[in-house]
Amino acid sequence: MYLNIEKKQEIFGKHGKGTTDTGSAESQIALFTYRISHLTEHLKKNRKDYVTARSLTQLVGKRRALLNYLYDRDVNRYRAIIKALGLRK
Repeated sequence: MYLNIEKKQEIFGKHGKGTTDTGSAESQIALFTYRISHLTEHLKKNRKDYVTARSLTQLVGKRRALLNYLYDRDVNRYRAIIKALGLRK
């Protein structure tokens, strides 16, 4: 499996407030970003996998909704997560 417990703890430890901080917007956005990059690589090899393409679209929508929430609540946290993940250039 591509996303095991150790990988999740690494993502949450790097972008959250600790390895047990699984609910903050920053840690969820980081997790979604990791999953999106994995699905994107899968779709480059399997371009006719429509179920995965739909899942990817849904994940991007969830991440965008969380980013919009974070932007409305605290612009500085929004800018920090965008910069940390390299989502915008």
